[in-house]
Amino acid sequence: MFPIHRNRRLRTNESIRSLVRETTISPNDFMFPMFVAEGKGVEVPLGSMPGLFRRSIDLTVKEVKELWSLGIKAVNIYVKIDDKLKDNAGKEAWNKDGLMQQTIRAIKDTVPGMIVMPDVALDPYSVYGHDGIVENGLIVNDATVDALTLMSVSHADAGADFVAPSDMMDGRVYAIRKALEESGHHNVGIMSYSAKYASSFYGPFRDALDSAPGFGDKKTYQMDYANRIEAIKEALHDVEEGADIVMVKPGMAYLDIVREVKNAVNVPVAVYQVSGEYAMVKAAAERGWLDHDKIMIEQLHCIKRAGADIISTYFAKEAAIILNR
Repeated sequence: MFPIHRNRRLRTNESIRSLVRETTISPNDFMFPMFVAEGKGVEVPLGSMPGLFRRSIDLTVKEVKELWSLGIKAVNIYVKIDDKLKDNAGKEAWNKDGLMQQTIRAIKDTVPGMIVMPDVALDPYSVYGHDGIVENGLIVNDATVDALTLMSVSHADAGADFVAPSDMMDGRVYAIRKALEESGHHNVGIMSYSAKYASSFYGPFRDALDSAPGFGDKKTYQMDYANRIEAIKEALHDVEEGADIVMVKPGMAYLDIVREVKNAVNVPVAVYQVSGEYAMVKAAAERGWLDHDKIMIEQLHCIKRAGADIISTYFAKEAAIILNR
């Protein structure tokens, strides 16, 4: 009761606020998504994602070394392949000498301690830009899962620490776990995009990889953003099927889902602060409408407070520099 209890006593100055702070963030919390291109010495600015680039393997490795020096211990890899390599089955996805496989090997050879989590989905390899194989205008589930298992094993063969299926096909976590076990990759983990919503926040990402769907949308496999209980069900199913980490995507607009999933599962929870969330902060900061660094750090705290153990964010490098300072 007031005046016996004065809550402001614990807010008097920064020293006491720091001492009683419930949520803290550090570079150890971050994973940095990276976009890789063919060639050498290639660095293409991403217009809708200021400050980010699509880089060739040599420059990607250079960036990974810098990330490691900042204390960032995990990267999430996406590749942009030549259109002539795309087909409906996505066969380039499990080419042992493909761009993704070369990238994984190069990173692990240069920075062995970096946790490499390559994206497992067919959209960068699909002539249709969908996360699955198309038959009669429909994205089919089981044939896609077969392709994803081949892709995952090829990533593990190349040296990936975790595979990260982002496709939202039913049953793919179990199929991937089974395939990894049968191929001897007992210690390769699975970070499953368990609650990935059909969101409009992904626009800049699709620009970065030229992977927008060629027809329709992704609502038959990605989740309806109006649903909450479904996310818990998806996460629990993935844990039962062998997921070591589950992910909620997008981030800030879905923090209620993060908390729900965190309360429901007994594995680490990752959150993807996606391209649209990044771009909005950048655009508003460029116009002087908000303080970029303060908003960035506040949002990362909010994601961690909601229950995230891992934050995959395009802000990882900038935030790590500030936190280290």
